[in-house]
Formats: sequence, structure tokens, C-alpha cells
Amino acid sequence: MTHQSTEILTVKEVAEILMIGKNQVYDLLQSEDIKAFRIGRVWKIPRQSVEEYIMTQSRLKKEEPF
Repeated sequence: MTHQSTEILTVKEVAEILMIGKNQVYDLLQSEDIKAFRIGRVWKIPRQSVEEYIMTQSRLKKEEPF
């Protein structure tokens, strides 16, 4: 029942996807740049949140016309 849009990632997996360190991932989670939630001490990060972050940072989202 794993569907890519509902897949949950770990901090390590997000770090690998973004090619950054785990501490930077924690910073992005704390600042809510990447939307996620915690169960106990463990972060649960929806793949869609990571994809949205990438789209926003690369400015690939459709922007308002001039």
C-alpha cells in the first residue's frame, strides 16, 4: 500500500534526497520549511512535503504572471 505521494521518509532519506547533512534537515524541519510531524522523538516526513520544498526552492512552481 505504498503510494509515492503518501510515502513517509526518515531524516536520513531526506538528507540523501537533498544531498545535505542530517543537521540541515533538522533545521528545515524546525523552521517548518519542510512540513512534517513527530511521533515521540522520531520525525515523519511525507515525500510530498520534500517535493514541494524542492519545487519552491527551485522556483518551478507556477508563479503569478507579470
